[in-house]
Amino acid sequence: MTRSLGEVLADRRICICVGAGGVGKTTTSAAIALGLAARGRRVALVTIDPSRRLAGALALSELSNEPRALSPEHLAPTGLDLRGEVFAMVLDPKRTFDELVTQLAPDEGARERVLSNRIYRELSGAVAGSHEFTAIAKLYELDRTHDYDAIVLDTPPSRNTLDFLRAPERLLQFFDARTLRVLLAPAGIGARLAGRAGAPALALIRHLIGVDLLGEISLFLSAIGSLIGGFRDRASAVASLLQDPATAFVMVSTPESEPVRESIAFASQLRAAGLPLAGLVVNRYHPPVPQRDAATAAALSAAIGEALADLVLAAGERAQVLAARDQTGIQRLEEALGDVPRVLVPLLESGLGELETLGAVARELLP
Repeated sequence: MTRSLGEVLADRRICICVGAGGVGKTTTSAAIALGLAARGRRVALVTIDPSRRLAGALALSELSNEPRALSPEHLAPTGLDLRGEVFAMVLDPKRTFDELVTQLAPDEGARERVLSNRIYRELSGAVAGSHEFTAIAKLYELDRTHDYDAIVLDTPPSRNTLDFLRAPERLLQFFDARTLRVLLAPAGIGARLAGRAGAPALALIRHLIGVDLLGEISLFLSAIGSLIGGFRDRASAVASLLQDPATAFVMVSTPESEPVRESIAFASQLRAAGLPLAGLVVNRYHPPVPQRDAATAAALSAAIGEALADLVLAAGERAQVLAARDQTGIQRLEEALGDVPRVLVPLLESGLGELETLGAVARELLP
């Protein structure tokens, strides 16, 4: 018999919520964190999304790169008995990358040489995969250096899935010693730029932007050299974190056809990477509506009048169409994803506050 989502997450330390954009992934992540806290766990809730969705969901004006404790008084509107604690943060990739350099630098001088280098300042925000890598690196830091029972990560939309899963590998490739040796070799790019043919171009660049480009590159390569081994070790460690049995991937979707298609494709990518799903959450589904026979319609018309009864019956027909559509989407997900714990979160009534909504979703996910 398939275990419930709550039973699966009970023995996992890290929960990574994945899925398409606009399916309620941030709300689900926050609700899982609250549900775990209601079970007495000390939980860190992290989002990669630079927008304010998580702060808004938690009824906060802002979040920072450091975990912020949410007080029981603030979370009281959820209606949950929170025996544990929740700490929330939004990832700042540039700051996290700088912190990683600080941790890996062999001494203060090496740290300052890297952080003050112009090439590094540009690359640290632009290296392919660095955003996703820093997210996993932050997970690694929280996992190793903080006393949390569980960490919940809200990820970017699934179109960035491969970037997210391959981020450690791509960063390893960037800092590969062989790549840097090509740049540093006498016949490498740096030497060719400094040669007679490249000198006018470098002089023009220096004149236009006031930067000695080759000098900056050389300083960067010299400064980063002492960190390469550390970067490689850390990238390997964060890659292992994704494979750890204590890490759970939870797919978040809605029943509509496009999110279902993206979810199925994403699940396939996860399986190919050796990262099986631990659960499926389907948000905003319409539950089945009973069919109304002629006798029911006649009784309704007699009770409230024909005109109003017609409106009620028409609304019921629309609800039946939506419920049938949602059942089709859910069936497609079940067939493609296999025997994983599944939670259907119904479309909630409007008018609920942010924290009331989170409480309602948490009770659906982890009753």
